[in-house]
Amino acid sequence: MWVILLTFGILTGKINLTNLMYIKGVGMTKFDYSLKPWWQYAYEAAILALEDAKLKISDIDAIVYSTMTSATGTEHQSHKLSLLSDLFKTNIPIIETPSVCSGGGTAFWVANHLTGLKNILVIGSERLIDNKSEVTVDMILSAAERILEQREGMLFPTQNALVWQQYLKKYSINEEEANQALSLVAFKNHSNAVDNPKAYYYQRPVTLEHIQNSPIVASPLRAFHCSLSVNGGAAAVITTEPTDIQIVGSGMATDYILTFGREDFSCFRATGMAAKIAFDQAGITPADINVAEVHDAFESVEILTYEDLGFAPAGKAIEYVKNGYFKLDGKLPVNPSGGLKAKGHPISATGLAQVYEITKQLKGECGVRQVKNPVYGLTHNVGGAGGSIAVHILKKI
Repeated sequence: MWVILLTFGILTGKINLTNLMYIKGVGMTKFDYSLKPWWQYAYEAAILALEDAKLKISDIDAIVYSTMTSATGTEHQSHKLSLLSDLFKTNIPIIETPSVCSGGGTAFWVANHLTGLKNILVIGSERLIDNKSEVTVDMILSAAERILEQREGMLFPTQNALVWQQYLKKYSINEEEANQALSLVAFKNHSNAVDNPKAYYYQRPVTLEHIQNSPIVASPLRAFHCSLSVNGGAAAVITTEPTDIQIVGSGMATDYILTFGREDFSCFRATGMAAKIAFDQAGITPADINVAEVHDAFESVEILTYEDLGFAPAGKAIEYVKNGYFKLDGKLPVNPSGGLKAKGHPISATGLAQVYEITKQLKGECGVRQVKNPVYGLTHNVGGAGGSIAVHILKKI
């Protein structure tokens, strides 16, 4: 009976993190368009994390891995766990946790809820850019509902544009003001990415005018309001051994796959659910967070997330954007890495890239884009249009 109750508690997220975990090391490749295979991105990120942790693969008790592209295009490799065993020359348990765009965050959540293990290596990698654009778009669309969304061409820019329109209608927000906010968030993230060597837009500044005049993708979302698909890998070593970075909150929630079958489609309800779990475990409130990496697959999602996470009152996030609240020198810096928009979005690696950034921020290792003296950092990783969401809170000890 205890095993059944424990399993239920882990799956629902309704138990506390009794097995407190810490971050021992993190690693991340540069996000780019190079055509290295998925396993090479995984290997490079993992080795960087192990080096950062000052551990060897023989010190690792289990690996949790996420990807969604290894059997597509030129890759054609579905038995990824065995290949990773061969790659790392290990026979430890390797668990695969694909969850489309929230794959990295989901893998991190699973690793945090494993018990009886000292050191766990968590990896996400993707060779996303491996086909013609229409093939890649079709593969990404497989994360949407099969009949009413996929067959009707409800691409994710379209879905998120419609969610954004519902949000504006709900709070009677002026469309011109809202469009300006989308561009300001994109400009903020591009400005941050300029100083991030891991980002695709590193040392490649983009002007606000360029963002505002980029082509319409799904009205009112423009090309530069949408995240950048790239290839890449990220990894983290978590441990029961105390370090200077503790994982104090680990929440996950899911929602119906049909976006417009939900009770409220002007927000992502699962964000609030996952965040509540994480904040309750950490024993803090949104006001305590000093830096955050949120899932800006579209800049509209970043703005909605400000409210879903409790960083701004309902219907007021656009005002916060206009006042610079979430800029690098603002009250709560969000996406100092450049976010998915300008760092890049390699699907399964994204959630762990967020963990990488927040860990580096808490350690004070981010150079000119370093947030001043952060103690609590938050990551927010979304799968689909709000269908699976993981929220984690890290604390500097």
